[in-house]
Amino acid sequence: MSTFVPSGKNIDRKWYVIDASGETLGRLATKAASVLSGKLNPKYVPYIDMGDHVIVINAEKVRLTGLKSQKKVYRRYTGFPGGLREESFTRLLARKPEKILEEAIKGMLPKTKLGRLSRRPAPPRGAAAGGDAGGVNAAISRPL
Repeated sequence: MSTFVPSGKNIDRKWYVIDASGETLGRLATKAASVLSGKLNPKYVPYIDMGDHVIVINAEKVRLTGLKSQKKVYRRYTGFPGGLREESFTRLLARKPEKILEEAIKGMLPKTKLGRLSRRPAPPRGAAAGGDAGGVNAAISRPL
């Protein structure tokens, strides 16, 4: 019996829907990062992008524990001198809730070519967006 070695040509990617309402940010991001990197796939190999697609709904209902919702600050740099921009968690949650999840998931993916390949386009916004995801095979509720 020989060992099965997958190739990058015939990878069937599934779509997973994750409901973020009431979930802790870090725990939700680890679930999404493991699905995106393909580590839940039984045919996983570290040198091929085997990851599936993830749709996160209700991103505005994600929560943080303790006082982190008041103290957490997101920083970005514009590229110009003195262009460091800071935004609090509560303000970013009101303005762009999906950006919070994108940053958390991006931080949990590898910082290599495969990590950049794992980042899929941003999911649609709001609770109604999860209903029209054509071809959704599975949904992730509380336990993964």
